[in-house]
Amino acid sequence: MSADEDRLRRFEEAVLPHLDSAHNLARWLARSDADAGDVVQEACLRALRHFDGFRGGDAKPWFLAVVRNTAATWLSRRPREASLDEERAAPAAAEPSSETELLRFDEREVMNQALETLPPEFREAIVLRELEGMSYKDIAAAVGAPIGTVMSRLSRGRRLLLERLGGAKGGDL
Repeated sequence: MSADEDRLRRFEEAVLPHLDSAHNLARWLARSDADAGDVVQEACLRALRHFDGFRGGDAKPWFLAVVRNTAATWLSRRPREASLDEERAAPAAAEPSSETELLRFDEREVMNQALETLPPEFREAIVLRELEGMSYKDIAAAVGAPIGTVMSRLSRGRRLLLERLGGAKGGDL
């Protein structure tokens, strides 16, 4: 096996298991599934190019930092064209199989809409912690911030999210 083949194999083993998490983070940052796919594709290329800088350990925080930085660069060069309202129109048109499913869908929609209104640094922290299940330490590594900052962002983000949800549900949590 050549050195390039070995490097590619190690990259695939380290990064590919985290593609779903990368897409989830990119989707919340870019606010579009199509844009998230572009961001993740570019992030993979960047990560492969800079894989020699990965020092081992858990690749998830390292790769999500690459995704985060790629999304920031990508968004700064490209105005947002897609609307989440347009993307959500298709699932909303589907006929629910039961009233329970309709209520769950509605609750998810309310939560997603509230999460979208958060400033990016709070939304990012909540997505990484609550949706991706990352530790404070791993989030700190991914966003390049001290753990205390991560904890503060999570606390403030959760508080803002509860305020928005309280307003969306008429104040009744």
